[in-house]
Amino acid sequence: MFETLSFNDGGVHADVAVLTLKRDRINVRQIRELERVCDQLEDHSACKVVVLRGHSLGIDFTDFDPKEALDIHGFNKWEKLVSRIERLPKITVAALDGPCVGGGFQLALACDQRVCTPAVTFSLPEVKLGFLPGMATYRLAKYVGVGHAKRLMLTGAALNAEDALRLGVVDDVDPDLDAVIARTLTALGPMHAVAGTLARRLLLESFHTEPEDAIGHFLAAQHRAISQAAFLDTLAKERG
Repeated sequence: MFETLSFNDGGVHADVAVLTLKRDRINVRQIRELERVCDQLEDHSACKVVVLRGHSLGIDFTDFDPKEALDIHGFNKWEKLVSRIERLPKITVAALDGPCVGGGFQLALACDQRVCTPAVTFSLPEVKLGFLPGMATYRLAKYVGVGHAKRLMLTGAALNAEDALRLGVVDDVDPDLDAVIARTLTALGPMHAVAGTLARRLLLESFHTEPEDAIGHFLAAQHRAISQAAFLDTLAKERG
């Protein structure tokens, strides 16, 4: 079905879909195929967790023709895709095993959790190349603070796995990627899918929502959560 990635929905674990990047650089075809995967996950998949495996060296510049006038349309499509992945009605885990450069780093930041091998590095070289590192300008500081984000973006310095763990960019590092994925899935196992995605949405909104609005958003989300069978089961168990 796909040329730039593979997608396995529930083939190994019923509640887990695995998306594996097969191309080192992000091109138009990969963006379109990622959009198709999002369609499947949003409209048809019963999985609770999506594992995004692989690495990416960022944008494939061969998609650009320097003889043609450049516009922002392609960048807009890319940012909409990343935001869509960030807001999927599933919990997302980036499982990384190589360099995550530019757009590859952006994809990782859009996931709910990130695990990796010691071989992973993260970098945003865009400013040195004359353009901007997308909405990483918005997301990265939330994880590492403005000071570290400035240093990484303005110098293009590579962040190794150990420092990424220390700064909170990744949640776990292990030479055995399958082992760290299994450990993460076990930790996420008891989570209720609806409650988890609602909590994630509130966290994403927390940096730009006024407290008065945040309370309303929380109450609406809580109303949906307590209407689910999982909470009713909790009540029944607690009441004996």
